Amino acid sequence: MKLYNSYTLKTEEFVPIKEGEVSMYVCGPTVYNHAHIGNARPIVVFDTLRRTFEALGYKVKFVSNFTDVDDKIINKALEEGVSENEIAERYIKAYNDVRDSLNIVPIDVTPRVTETMDEIIAFIDKLVKKGNAYVVDGDVYFSVESDPKYGELSHQRLEDLNAGARVETNDAKKNPQDFALWKKTDKGIKWDSPWGLGRPGWHTECVVMIGKEFNSGMIDIHGGGKDLKFPHHENEVAQSECCNGHHLANYWIHNGMLETKGGKMSKSLGNTQWAKDVIAEHGANLVRWFLLSARYRDSLIYDDETFNAAKTELNKIETALKQAEVKAQIAGATPTEAYDEELYRQFLDQMSDDLNTPNAYMVIFEALKKLNQALRVKEIDFEAVYKEYNAIEKMLEILGVFIPKKVLDEEGKRNYALWNEAKANKDFETADKYRAVLIEKGIL
Repeated sequence: MKLYNSYTLKTEEFVPIKEGEVSMYVCGPTVYNHAHIGNARPIVVFDTLRRTFEALGYKVKFVSNFTDVDDKIINKALEEGVSENEIAERYIKAYNDVRDSLNIVPIDVTPRVTETMDEIIAFIDKLVKKGNAYVVDGDVYFSVESDPKYGELSHQRLEDLNAGARVETNDAKKNPQDFALWKKTDKGIKWDSPWGLGRPGWHTECVVMIGKEFNSGMIDIHGGGKDLKFPHHENEVAQSECCNGHHLANYWIHNGMLETKGGKMSKSLGNTQWAKDVIAEHGANLVRWFLLSARYRDSLIYDDETFNAAKTELNKIETALKQAEVKAQIAGATPTEAYDEELYRQFLDQMSDDLNTPNAYMVIFEALKKLNQALRVKEIDFEAVYKEYNAIEKMLEILGVFIPKKVLDEEGKRNYALWNEAKANKDFETADKYRAVLIEKGIL
């Protein structure tokens, strides 16, 4: 397995910390609203990465958090006159519904900030005592100057960041890049701490959750969208370096953004579509096929043209698989478990090359070509048919695409036979009638 590492800016051979196992953490959502279709991309990308590792024989521990305390959650709770917990529970359920509807392998652990508060406070206290953080009137800030490596993930120098910083409006900070670890507050949900009532800053929670779930050691993979690379992931690295003596993960994996013709898709720009609505309209298979149609770390344009292109490709696959199922059942062929091992290995090779899904799709279409050729001969060799059919199914499974099988009843078999008979007799009017029935029943 080779992965592009944002930390080193190189594609590297994956070497796990523990042989045969993968430890992976992916930043989860702040649950104050529904997930838009752009938010679905990391869901699908990292699920596919997990599936690829498992196909290669690895055991994967996959952790992804919920940020269930945040200014946006508090503000929404105040607007609606309900508790922050009610807002968080509503959108955690909505997010889990989106995950489930996208054929996701269940996440192993989904920690929440509110359930990790004791560990977060202890972590911040440790940074204060080590001199990497300072207290100002109940707020706690991380001192970026205390980390000589600050900027190593985003490949920026602190002096350059400061030179380009806006005029500092927070006089409490020693450096414009310093960030809040603990925020004093008298509004909304809050916890007691050595520095008074407040709540944690955003950048600390993931470091603490990773430490809790993986025993404070390095993990193999930390993932998320490119928009998290700076400052969120950079600040995670800094805290881990100062508190734990390591940069948290051996491989930092960032997926590219889903964009519209007008630029990045985001709730703040108002150019989003809710993931739940897109999935309800088009189905998980098409959404996944589309989201994986470009390499995961490249931007992907979401518009009618790109979406319809994905739909056309998937329809070709569905049509061929359905045709194979129908002809096999009509002929009474016995299914086999054999598959085209050479093409499957080529597919895995492409997926193992930093999830090169465009090239992996090409392998699927090569298998599809062989399947269609096997179906077009007069005397069909169903062993050859199943060899390609099974290979395609195995490939699609790694992509999280599951096409329902078509099972014919006796009436369906009879109508299919009569349709073929009418065509053979050049009775096209009768053939058209049977064809209409077969289409209505989903057989054609």
